[in-house]
Amino acid sequence: MSDEAALIERFRSGDAKAFAELASRYRHGLEKIARRYVKTEEEARDVSQTALLRAYEHRASFRGDSAFSSWLFRIGINAAISHSRSERAAPPEELSDDVAFTDSLGTTRLVAAELWQKIEKHLQELPPRQRLVVELRLFHDLSFEEIGAIVDSTEDAAKVNYHHAVKKLRSVLAAFMK
Repeated sequence: MSDEAALIERFRSGDAKAFAELASRYRHGLEKIARRYVKTEEEARDVSQTALLRAYEHRASFRGDSAFSSWLFRIGINAAISHSRSERAAPPEELSDDVAFTDSLGTTRLVAAELWQKIEKHLQELPPRQRLVVELRLFHDLSFEEIGAIVDSTEDAAKVNYHHAVKKLRSVLAAFMK
């Protein structure tokens, strides 16, 4: 039995030290996921803490059908979505007018920032499942198998959602590049 598997079994039986170790291993990943849904780093920390508490409270529901990280990240995503709905999260921040681009790459940076804002805006407009699949794949480098477990679908369904989302985002890029 691996160290991780032993920790998970101890966690499932209510061992607070095992929970603390797992929390320290996964807190950063939870915060990164939460940050995609909330406005500030502080909110992301709060959401990840909420997710960890929910995981501890519902530890008996982890059956081991999927990876522990998939189960925990799904809890984190649900907590982040709940938080953002309750807070009525504002759209992504616009470029500040007082940002100065003074080096020779200034124009390039400005164009890249503008392009990123357009992609971010259109990412927010994707259907929730497509958005989640793209974010998990691109920003968290998860496999389609892991993504399928997190979004409660098959690996193939995760690939299809990713394909459709990327196709929509490509049209945004094509329009921007004209």
